[in-house]
Amino acid sequence: MAHESFEDEEVARLLNDHYIAIKVDREERPDVDAVYMKVCQMMTGQGGWPLTIFMTPDKIPFYAGTYFPKKSKHGMPGLTDALTQLYKKYTSDPNHIHEVIKSVTDALAQTVATKSNNRLTLNSVKEAVNQLGKLFDPEYGGFGSAPKFPAPQNLLFLLRKYHFDDDTTALEMVEKTLHAMADGGIYDHVGFGFARYSTDRAWLVPHFEKMLYDNALLLMAFTECYQITDDPFYRQVAEQIITFVMREMTSSEGAFYSAIDADSEGEEGKYYVWDYEEVFEILGEELGDLYATIYNLTPYGNFEGKNIPNLIHTNSSSFADEFGLTPTTLQEELEKARKALLQSREKRVYPHVDDKILTSWNALMIAALAKAGKVFKQEKYLAAAEKALRFIESNLFRDNRLMARYRDEEVRYLAYIDDYAFLLWAYLEQYDATFSLDALKKAKALANEMIDLFWDHKNGGFFFNGHDSEELISREKEIYDGALPSGNSVAAVMLVRLASLTGEMEYQEKTEEMYAIFFNDINHYALGSTFFLQSLLLTEQPTKEVVVVGKGNDPARQELLTELHGQFLPDISVLVGESAEELSSVAPFAAAYKKIDNQTTIYVCENFACQQPTTDIEKALKMIYGRG
Repeated sequence: MAHESFEDEEVARLLNDHYIAIKVDREERPDVDAVYMKVCQMMTGQGGWPLTIFMTPDKIPFYAGTYFPKKSKHGMPGLTDALTQLYKKYTSDPNHIHEVIKSVTDALAQTVATKSNNRLTLNSVKEAVNQLGKLFDPEYGGFGSAPKFPAPQNLLFLLRKYHFDDDTTALEMVEKTLHAMADGGIYDHVGFGFARYSTDRAWLVPHFEKMLYDNALLLMAFTECYQITDDPFYRQVAEQIITFVMREMTSSEGAFYSAIDADSEGEEGKYYVWDYEEVFEILGEELGDLYATIYNLTPYGNFEGKNIPNLIHTNSSSFADEFGLTPTTLQEELEKARKALLQSREKRVYPHVDDKILTSWNALMIAALAKAGKVFKQEKYLAAAEKALRFIESNLFRDNRLMARYRDEEVRYLAYIDDYAFLLWAYLEQYDATFSLDALKKAKALANEMIDLFWDHKNGGFFFNGHDSEELISREKEIYDGALPSGNSVAAVMLVRLASLTGEMEYQEKTEEMYAIFFNDINHYALGSTFFLQSLLLTEQPTKEVVVVGKGNDPARQELLTELHGQFLPDISVLVGESAEELSSVAPFAAAYKKIDNQTTIYVCENFACQQPTTDIEKALKMIYGRG
């Protein structure tokens, strides 16, 4: 529509004569997008983008749709016809317009979630796993048919289901999906990083756009899968994602850009695909043959006559024998080829980078980098997370109010629930990685502000925008996960984590209220809120709280924490400080947790009922892991 209609003089004249045209960036104003998308779905039975809304000066829609061609065709109304007829209707039949806007207003009022008398249970977890199992593609991984989206929140949920219930089927679904995506063309085998989705079932042909949030959430999934399996494959892909993000999506100040377009020079994927002969020109005959064979490149191509490198039908070990190479030498040769191709590719016209810095998406990448730094014991990842967090603290707060977007030194829009919830996640991951009580204090302050600004004191749950935000025709309260988890989902999980760390159970009580208000939504479609279901696993299954009191430079403390960092322990919260006094400043319950004989002392509690403290690291680990 941008090219077909909005750059067209005839359309522009119609628009400017009779309407005020407003273009909204839905990533900057997700609150506007959420409200009017709901209206479009109610009016037409479907939604999507571009979203086109015709509304009164009071912001009440009286007509909605998605794509409008310039002229009517194939049963679709044309934009010029719509503009002409709606203007006539608006001016000549105000009663009809009034009836429409009244029905819209009434319908919106009925969508406001209210508390149920029922409460969610682990049955919803079971139901979501069953639904994922039915949708799972056993051949290519992922869920559902084409187009296939990564949906990392499903993978993160399944990893926790495996951990809590030893559900090996859940882990198998995750492993199959991660391997298949990393083998497919949705993964950039030359420059790394994942594209937004695959147009086909096998993950071969992507929509070439790369989003920050996909790469952040997939980085988490690969990192956690490495923790569980100790398979170096997952670490390799995780670190490659970081390499890509640091090279192509990081600003000079250390914050992260939003997206890289699919198109360059007007063609989708042009930057990423290869002519068969071009590969040989760059690599030479011998290395070119090796690379083309391994990555399934052919003279005919697999995408509009060009080639998308992929490993979908590749067995590297058999190819090593075929080329007379050891597996190690094969990998060295392929890496040499990759670097040469990347160097050549960088001479092409680069796709447009959406360089706006969104608080919510940056927070996801900060959380992912902190987790990766902890698990892989890489200080540089922790430093990158810390630098981006400092950027947000320095640039995206105005009068102590978090803001949503930064670009070219301009800060705009009061932050939404996603921004607060995701930043809370970032602080908790930073705390888990560094055991900095300062990060935990900031997490508490942010959580308190989030509750003050967004909590619905009548029914419970978090509104999408704050009480101090611009008033829209409806205040949305979203629980369904889309391409990334909803703000309510993330807030619920993080508040449970915060309660476990601080002992301040009013945080968990908020999540408890959410089990009632969102009962009907999740009972109706558990699969739509898998991230939220993580909170149920944390509140309904046994969890442990570990308090470690000891000097930061004590080898015993360092040994214990290093061991815990390497494990996947979503059910265990670890509070660490040098003294009971220091701990009590952020977790009042820990005031009585003293050191024994001035040694590092470990308290292991289950649902805040504690065993005898110990200074024996091995004994402490047995208590933590439940082996004694």
